[in-house]
Amino acid sequence: MIGYLLFFMILGSFAYSMWAGTSAEVSAAVISSGADAVSLVLTLAGSMAVWGGVMKIAERSGLTEALTRVMQPLLRLIFRGLKKESEALRSIAMNLSANLMGLGNAATPLGIEAMRALEREENPRDAATPNMIKLAVMNACSAEVIPATVAALRADAGSRAPMEILPCVLLVSFASLAAALAAAELFDLWRKE
Repeated sequence: MIGYLLFFMILGSFAYSMWAGTSAEVSAAVISSGADAVSLVLTLAGSMAVWGGVMKIAERSGLTEALTRVMQPLLRLIFRGLKKESEALRSIAMNLSANLMGLGNAATPLGIEAMRALEREENPRDAATPNMIKLAVMNACSAEVIPATVAALRADAGSRAPMEILPCVLLVSFASLAAALAAAELFDLWRKE
């Protein structure tokens, strides 16, 4: 569906540029924007490779296991019913660790792995369990302590202080996370009635 929407937006833009007589400017913008897009992709790929590598090193060194142990009391409070040695709990902790470091794209495979582990452990029939809903909500809110991707984008755009947004990111991301988890809890209570 989104593919069709984008196709018609592009087609409409070209049609309007021909009608308005600005098709030469649009063609020039398409060519220059293509070079900018390639540069942006390379910048983001480099940032993701570095942080993805950091996550692999953290995993192999046992840091993620230690982080899981530290996060476990809080996660067991949020994700009720999971056992202490649960594979899902470990996967959720790794996913949240990646999100906390601002690695949204690197966190996606970890989130999928966590959702599959929850599916294996909770064995839902045809609907998402409350823990699955909370995991989806936490990934959508993506609370960040280190906004690595946004900082890479800001640095690529020429920002002299790409991390100056940190206080705002912390405030907004944790406020949205708290509101989303509260809404998920309320929905779960409402569903049980």
